[in-house]
Amino acid sequence: MSAADMRPGEGTRGKILEELAIAPRTARDLAQQLGIQESAARGHLERLEQRGFVVPSFRREGVGRPRKRYVLTSEGQELFPRRYEMLLDSVMNELLAREGEGFASALFAEAARRMAREIARELPRNASVRERANALVSALNHLGFRSTVTEDPDGTLKIVRTNCVFRHNALTHSYLLCDVFDKNLTEELLGQTGLDLTETIGRGGMRCTHLIQLK
Repeated sequence: MSAADMRPGEGTRGKILEELAIAPRTARDLAQQLGIQESAARGHLERLEQRGFVVPSFRREGVGRPRKRYVLTSEGQELFPRRYEMLLDSVMNELLAREGEGFASALFAEAARRMAREIARELPRNASVRERANALVSALNHLGFRSTVTEDPDGTLKIVRTNCVFRHNALTHSYLLCDVFDKNLTEELLGQTGLDLTETIGRGGMRCTHLIQLK
């Protein structure tokens, strides 16, 4: 299944996803709507079901057997693009205008620390800094970041992110998202006060790089 097939509206399976976002459909409905054979529609639906993007739903209409319609799962709905950055930008601008940078910074710092504490719940009490760094990377990747952690010969941990889900917002509010939220999230989880953020996507870099001294 190609990446194009997974973009709603593109490729046959993408068009099927688009149709199912409007309303549940039978294989016959989809075949007629897209101008393909019903057997082909069933094949595409089976592949989408195997990936967890659609599920069959049965509903009786009058006499006879219930009709089999397909509906999007929550995973299928997540394939559709969302533009949260515009809302977040508006909220941050309003917060800064009403309460000022000091209040906004305190709010974002506490949100970051709360998120770190949630991540730490999955760790043993005596988890090492390396284990905590791996947990942070795993949590960030689950949110859509592309993060890795490595250790240099001199004992420096390096966390590198090559994708930022807040890219747009970080470019317009780099202080709140990079210096406040990002820094507090990492320090709260790792317990390191000597964290060095050497490069950020929010300030035009190709990646975000955190250096944490272990020795």
